[in-house]
Amino acid sequence: MESFNGKLRDKLLAREVFDTLLEAKVLIERWRKVYNTVRPHSSLRYRLPAM
Repeated sequence: MESFNGKLRDKLLAREVFDTLLEAKVLIERWRKVYNTVRPHSSLRYRLPAM
């Protein structure tokens, strides 16, 4: 969880300015889905989780 929080902060929150709470929720959820399903995971020998 700490890795996720650090990456969320570094890759998204530090680079975005959210105009509304809804915009923040949508962008964070979109980023979370990519983080959990599209990017390679070191624990899976850098394979995609969906494979």
